[in-house]
Amino acid sequence: MRFVSTRGGETASLDRALVNGIAPDGGLYVPVQLPTFDPADFDRAGTIPQVAQVLLRPFFTDSALVEDLEPVLAETFSFPIPATALPEAGGHASLLELYHGPTAAFKDVGAGFLAACLTRLEGDETAPLTILVATSGDTGGAVAAAFNERPGMRVVVLFPEGRVSARQAHQLTCWSDNVLSLSVAGAFDDCQALVKAAMADSALAGRFRFSSANSINIGRLLPQSTYYADASLRHFRETGNKPGFIIPTGNLGNALACIMAREMGLPIGPIVLATNANRTIPEYFETLEWIPRASVQTLASAMDVGDPSNMERLRTIIGDADVLRDCLGVLSVDDDAIREGIKQDFTDFGFATCPHTATATHTWRQLDPELRSAHDWMLVATAHPAKFETIVEPLIGETVPLPAELAEILSRPSRAVSIGPDLDAVAAAMDEHFH
Repeated sequence: MRFVSTRGGETASLDRALVNGIAPDGGLYVPVQLPTFDPADFDRAGTIPQVAQVLLRPFFTDSALVEDLEPVLAETFSFPIPATALPEAGGHASLLELYHGPTAAFKDVGAGFLAACLTRLEGDETAPLTILVATSGDTGGAVAAAFNERPGMRVVVLFPEGRVSARQAHQLTCWSDNVLSLSVAGAFDDCQALVKAAMADSALAGRFRFSSANSINIGRLLPQSTYYADASLRHFRETGNKPGFIIPTGNLGNALACIMAREMGLPIGPIVLATNANRTIPEYFETLEWIPRASVQTLASAMDVGDPSNMERLRTIIGDADVLRDCLGVLSVDDDAIREGIKQDFTDFGFATCPHTATATHTWRQLDPELRSAHDWMLVATAHPAKFETIVEPLIGETVPLPAELAEILSRPSRAVSIGPDLDAVAAAMDEHFH
């Protein structure tokens, strides 16, 4: 299996794509050709790690990790990913719960997979690999947890100051000395731009060996495709129906993982993207013009992205907006609708949902009735509501219990370095912390 930049150029192996994170020309790695499967290929795969073995093995054919695939996947999928049926008259809907990992967010899957792979490939304590990660909420915490205290690994987390919840901020800043947390005076897009600029800076790259753990790294998308494969296969075996998925999305990584699974032949029906008030993607579908803009702050902070990186991949793999809107739906959900969604979810389902998940449940309620009744649906729950207690609890009138893993993280002391949104400040903070 070879990978090529979205901007062309030479191909790379999986191992090189994982380590580089971003291609030398600034593009994102995509498979030269996706493998294809039939649902029957997974007949003997009864667990997520077993599904992942079948789905991902073609990508590892020429990898130095091919013999390590089984333990890598055992590390990655060490927690449950259940689909919980929702009470709904006249149709089938379930909540795909992706928040049972170490930091209570779906990012734990991709981060754990990358950490397991890169530690085996590049865990050199004499010349550590430095993982750069921009985060709008959950990614940084998941990556920091996954790489925390791993030999030969360093992590630099960049997050927008004042634009993540207090509990998210704590998750970004409570790790060991191999993790540097930078609070950036700006938006997520500034943090993402700094990561890309650092990786493209030859002088800085000469002092640090860089890789990325954002969804710009193909190693984030591959394991995420697995839980869509597993969920769709389970549902297809039980019902004979291909479920549709409604996916909260900001940087398009999680949604692209589902799209890739469908392109590889998994039994997946319609895919609908739920965005927040950052309307870059919906407007692209409406106008056929890709016009990135500054992000706006919303209750669903992890989705506050004005220039989604993975649109470059999506356009390479599928096509431009005129093609995309024929195979994907999209709905923008503002803060008022998120609030109403959280309240309605608690009333209808009897449990709380986070602001990001509420964009999916609201979108599901807004579907055309004919489309909604024609398919079984899986609504993707991306984070535990306890991470957003200041938003959720006043709306539902109850306390959201803390999961044990999150309680343990919040008990740790935290520290961060505040910087302006410029590369020199990033470099100075790294030099001071790591040297």
